[in-house]
Amino acid sequence: MKLQKHSFIILITTLLFTLISTLFLPVSASAQETDKTYIIGTDITFAPFEYKDAEGDYKGIDVDLLDAIAKDQGFNYELRPLGFSAALQALESNQVDGMIAGMSITPERQESFDFSEPYFESGVVMAVSKSNDDITSYEDLEGKTVAIKVGTTGAAFAQSIQEEYGFEVNTFEDSANMYEDVQTGNSDAAFEDYPVMAYAIQSGLELKIPTDPEPGDNYGFAVNKEQNAELLEMFNNGLINIRANGTYDDIINSYLGDTTQKETANLGFFGLIQQNGGELLKGLGRTLLLTITAFVIATILGVIFGLFSATPNRALNWIATIYVDILRGIPLIVLAFFIYFSIPQFLGIQIPAYIAGVITLSLNTTAYIAELVRGGIQAVDPGQLEASRSLGLTYNTSMRKVVLPQAVKIMIPSFINQFVITLKDTSILSVIGIVELTQTGKIIIARTYSSGNMWLIVGLMYIIIITILTKFSNYLERRLSND
Repeated sequence: MKLQKHSFIILITTLLFTLISTLFLPVSASAQETDKTYIIGTDITFAPFEYKDAEGDYKGIDVDLLDAIAKDQGFNYELRPLGFSAALQALESNQVDGMIAGMSITPERQESFDFSEPYFESGVVMAVSKSNDDITSYEDLEGKTVAIKVGTTGAAFAQSIQEEYGFEVNTFEDSANMYEDVQTGNSDAAFEDYPVMAYAIQSGLELKIPTDPEPGDNYGFAVNKEQNAELLEMFNNGLINIRANGTYDDIINSYLGDTTQKETANLGFFGLIQQNGGELLKGLGRTLLLTITAFVIATILGVIFGLFSATPNRALNWIATIYVDILRGIPLIVLAFFIYFSIPQFLGIQIPAYIAGVITLSLNTTAYIAELVRGGIQAVDPGQLEASRSLGLTYNTSMRKVVLPQAVKIMIPSFINQFVITLKDTSILSVIGIVELTQTGKIIIARTYSSGNMWLIVGLMYIIIITILTKFSNYLERRLSND
């Protein structure tokens, strides 16, 4: 009897690890597919250096320079728009081969990365609301709040003078939200690289620059320290060639040469929907696909762990308890960073962002579904199991034929509720560059500077989908209660 129990434990454990292992199978295949193509990380909200246009194509000085250099040197690349911080971590963990994102060459970064020859010299400016006439110098910032974007030259400069001029700092992950914070009055000023701020103001952003630009840093293309030397050499050689043949000047002038105001901002609520409806629907489709894929995997694993919790076997109880406690105790964003950045560093592999997102959601949701299953089984009157056992049925047969059918009725509404929670959790995965609905909204905001209306549209899309699911849950609950 003990041998049978041990065999059962081994069988279930083997099945569990097999299911988890299958989640990682696409990783090695993906790494092989990208052996001859360089993966380049970049930002998504740093116009005019990188942004996504209305046709869904990535544009900007960095993007065009990289494309021209790749054609000149004859190498292939795949652009990975992650956001500045995520792209930097992806480079450090070898998830990408190189990074171009208006990245300043600093002594601190040179300790971890190898840089190309500088391809652009920037400067730092302070911007305030167009209607703000009180701030005309750094001295006027005393007691005020300044918005900065993490990892930028503007942020470093603001922090270097913060103590001298006595202001507070609000930190943002992308430029568009930083600008919006100043426009709404939550922050009094923002520090940004001069060409980026000038381009935003030309695009209709309601800000102005009251001071002269400060000396800035040089931008460079980066690879990991002592890695991808061939790619770095090709970038430098290509940069020399496109400077010599005039392509470099043509690219710079196409984005910074026109000083007339561009008609890209303040499209309004319906204008944003009309111009970006297709892109938003694609983002919603990716959100739903990500949710469904992760939820199916989580349901399989969650049922297994839920049965572990309900079984009389104490070893299986402990396995389920440890898993649930650990996974419920880790914030989803931390889990996403660990899977996407830490695991590749530890194992020397590449994990595509989508696969990392599915694994993150699956592992997290599994813990909650396991508790739903355990609760559903415990909600069934224990006398049901005892009665079936007294009739001579085995424990497994009693669970399968008597307890679980009743537990499923109890669990279904909660399962739909968990699906809704998982759907909303996908928005967190934008931090690792998955272009789902929230990330799509960020990309559009970076181009249009209409964050207020865009977040309203994104919020309404979530509300519509979740309301439909909630009504469906209520309908199922009424049907089951009438059966």
